[in-house]
Amino acid sequence: MTTPGQPVPSGPPGRRGAPIRVLIADDQDMVRTGFRFFLDAQPDITVVAEARDGEEAVALARRERPDVCLLDIRMPKLDGLEATRLLAGPDVADPVRVVVVTTFDLDEYVYGALRGGACGFLLKDSGPTLLAEAVRAAAAGDSLVSPSVTVRLLKHVTAPPAADTAPRPALPAPSAPLREPLTERELDVVRLVALGRTNAEIAAELYVSLSTVKTHLSSVQLKLAARNRVEIAAWAWQNGYARAGT
Repeated sequence: MTTPGQPVPSGPPGRRGAPIRVLIADDQDMVRTGFRFFLDAQPDITVVAEARDGEEAVALARRERPDVCLLDIRMPKLDGLEATRLLAGPDVADPVRVVVVTTFDLDEYVYGALRGGACGFLLKDSGPTLLAEAVRAAAAGDSLVSPSVTVRLLKHVTAPPAADTAPRPALPAPSAPLREPLTERELDVVRLVALGRTNAEIAAELYVSLSTVKTHLSSVQLKLAARNRVEIAAWAWQNGYARAGT
């Protein structure tokens, strides 16, 4: 997993040195043009296809086999969540790496994207730099979710439900007993992940290097059997480690 400020390889495994091939799917011409303009300007990224709706996105992705698909949620014919499931879901034999990029940060969209197999979830106002980092993270097999989305989502998931609210969708989270307890330093990192800190911010707060943070996160992910950063944060919230000083 990765966050802003953490370097990632410039291409997916087996394609080192080759540009990351990206498909952009959005029903707004201006959005696609803006994304293409910025991503094509990156030395390690090239846009190979554009789609105006979900059906076209799925067809193009299956034909072109891009390294990363950027999918909007609200698209004609087939929405981005269903397109994500068809391209990256648990039943897909050869999944494509999908990053959902949307204006809408509704909880059900975040749940749906993560359950559908997306390896990233960004808001369109996150900025072009974070967009490029999400593409690079996805191509490297990592996960990038906007920290603000992570924190708000997990606060909602772990808060006691009100009597008059509908049941909330379950967020995937590791639940098996730990094979090996986390070290105190690993718990420090987990607490900061749960509070939405980036790797760079964690490194600064703990006075360690970015590579050290990455090493701790890899160890934590293994011990928790967590698939991504969101599941690490979910574990922290569910086990009372999401507040400073806990």
